Amino acid sequence: MRGFENKEYNVFEMFNDEWALVTAGSPSHFNTCTIAWGSLGTIWGGPHGGRSIVTVYINPSRYTWEFLKENDTFTVSFFPEEYRKVLSYLGSRSGRDEDKVKASGLTPKEIKGTVTFEEANLTFVCHKLYQGEFQREGLADEINHGIYANWDPHWMFVGEIIETEDLR
Repeated sequence: MRGFENKEYNVFEMFNDEWALVTAGSPSHFNTCTIAWGSLGTIWGGPHGGRSIVTVYINPSRYTWEFLKENDTFTVSFFPEEYRKVLSYLGSRSGRDEDKVKASGLTPKEIKGTVTFEEANLTFVCHKLYQGEFQREGLADEINHGIYANWDPHWMFVGEIIETEDLR
């Protein structure tokens, strides 16, 4: 399964500059949304190091949040630059209201019981290890009074990377 440990990823730019789709659910019933907040790292390891993980941050207003809460696996998929408009479209529509994936022109494909897309050039398949809502008392003042001034907190989803499909 492993192999991604030998690849180099610019973790400080991937989410911010490239964006990604987070997708959860089964191949017959899933949803996806565009994300720009995320991180890669290690945590909760034994004597030989931590588990390789992806952390994503999703607002409960997003339909995909429901799928992330209810499923044990999810994917985080990155795309070539020419898909920027497609990711923008998917980030501005709700799967509650329309079949936005069909309208986007992306091709869903099954991977480890969940979904990624044929057009993705990098997909992390993740086993969910943690989910939880940000707590106001744990946030710095500038975040509380800035991003969360109206208190609409995101949830954090931490997933262990169990497979990587890297076509870069």
